[in-house]
Amino acid sequence: MDGRFIDGVVILVRAGKGGDGMVAFRREAMVPRGGPSGGDGGDGGSVFLQVDPRLSTLADFVGGSLFRAEDGRPGGTEDRTGAGGSDLVLRIPPGTQVYDHRTGELLADLTDPGRRFLAARGGRRGRGNASFATARNRTPRRATRGEPGQEIRLRLELKLMADAGLVGFPNAGKSTLVRTVSAARPKVGDYPFTTLHPSLGVVKTGFGESFVIADLPGLISGAARGIGLGFRFLRHAERNRLLVFVLAPDLEKSPREQLDALQAELREYGGFQDTRWLAVLSKCDLLPEEELSDLLKTLPEGVLAISSVTGRGVETFLRRLAETVRELRS
Repeated sequence: MDGRFIDGVVILVRAGKGGDGMVAFRREAMVPRGGPSGGDGGDGGSVFLQVDPRLSTLADFVGGSLFRAEDGRPGGTEDRTGAGGSDLVLRIPPGTQVYDHRTGELLADLTDPGRRFLAARGGRRGRGNASFATARNRTPRRATRGEPGQEIRLRLELKLMADAGLVGFPNAGKSTLVRTVSAARPKVGDYPFTTLHPSLGVVKTGFGESFVIADLPGLISGAARGIGLGFRFLRHAERNRLLVFVLAPDLEKSPREQLDALQAELREYGGFQDTRWLAVLSKCDLLPEEELSDLLKTLPEGVLAISSVTGRGVETFLRRLAETVRELRS
């Protein structure tokens, strides 16, 4: 993703108006008072939202707040029905939640590829006078107008979906790790908050498998209360099958303090009680072997020491990650 990553927008969608019915009569030689021949109008087009797995941002909606489907055409003479308006299909990334912006009601949580949600229904067609003919009234001069299409202001919120999400404090080495194991190219720097937006990468393990990993913005204390990137970060973390805590030995907090603080933030936010997690100690190339060994003893059993620079431990980490993702998918 680039600077155009957007995870929340408000848009107005308007379905097409139904076409008006027509009043007309047949004009035939030797038939001075021909019967009614006004046709019905066409139905208005509807607006749909459809999940497209190729998308990972709502950036396509920026720059235009109104999206409208086509109106139906009016009816014609000789009982001709007007053409229906074309539907409008707006493509959205998996993990998009759709809210009624006025009431705050959640209308849809769209996660499955290809799923389609009817956001605004097109207006019904108007009836032409031919449809009002009866035995008692053979020459009706009545027709109806097409109904207006539905209109609604929607709030779209994206919760990124990935197999594994990297969680850590700013400058913990998450972006460098994603660059190392996938084709993603998030910005990397030696200062906090380099990653302002999530970045997705596809990891091909070499074991005949692939999975999606998310580089999430750096978490800071108080995120569960909205401090820093706060809720935006935690919203994206919610949808990951697995969380990977990335700990670093060169931050103000010790790796153990980092892990405790990160888990405390997730507990305070809620919704992560059953989420599986792994932890890695990154930048292990910065430490002498004896110091590294002592540091690992302060962390839970199974924490891996890795280095994105030298490649140490990366293959073991990917193998364990692939095994856990496979288990969770099944």
